[in-house]
Amino acid sequence: MSGHSKWATTKHKKAVIDAKRAKAFAKYIKNIEVAARIGGADLAGNPTLADAVHKAKKNSVPGDNIDRAIKRGAGLDGDAVEYMTIVYEGYGPNGVALMIECLTDNKNRAAAEVRTALSRNGGTLADPGSVAYNFARKGVITVPAEGTTEDDVLLAVLEAGAEEVTPTPNGEAFEVLTEASELVAARTALVDAGIDYDSADAEFVPNLKVEIDADTARKVFRLIDALEDSDDVQNVFSNFDLTPEVQAELENDE
Repeated sequence: MSGHSKWATTKHKKAVIDAKRAKAFAKYIKNIEVAARIGGADLAGNPTLADAVHKAKKNSVPGDNIDRAIKRGAGLDGDAVEYMTIVYEGYGPNGVALMIECLTDNKNRAAAEVRTALSRNGGTLADPGSVAYNFARKGVITVPAEGTTEDDVLLAVLEAGAEEVTPTPNGEAFEVLTEASELVAARTALVDAGIDYDSADAEFVPNLKVEIDADTARKVFRLIDALEDSDDVQNVFSNFDLTPEVQAELENDE
């Protein structure tokens, strides 16, 4: 019986992982379509598309799917979809600030799904501007730490407009922060220096982070999971921060 139970649990976990992967793939594809629609199908002349394709490949999106998305976005197969970007502002448990970035072909559906996810998970929708002032639009490049050092990364991007280079909490990568307008230049500088990168995106970065305890973190994670479960939600940015002690406690969760 225990063996069957273990198999069932494993099967359930695999189904959850597969479902999350499928949703992630769909969001990478949508980013590619939008980038191709705005800047054309030529990767060399469309850095936003190049970054979207690079990120999709890094996350194992099949090449055929990527090629079809580029053609669809650029209108080369006559089947383009018009997406709009909408940013909602909200608060999570204990007043944690949220910026919720949507890419959708149906504004009413996106708004309803964001509102439902917030209300069911201890969050609230905020008035425009009431949260955004606490964030700045920045370029964020993630560089895997394997095979390079912080000094190598800093040397490569310093003259390309990078503001800072910091290791991620788990020590597995370095994060390069730039002005949004300098993102392409910093990414290009890394490539020219022979340094690989995982992703290069424009993100909402909090001006001031707020430390939260483990219980609040669990609630915030559940809310973010619920938001990201929507096909219309592309990214969720927040201002929470976790101390090493809280991170250690969360890692012990089942």
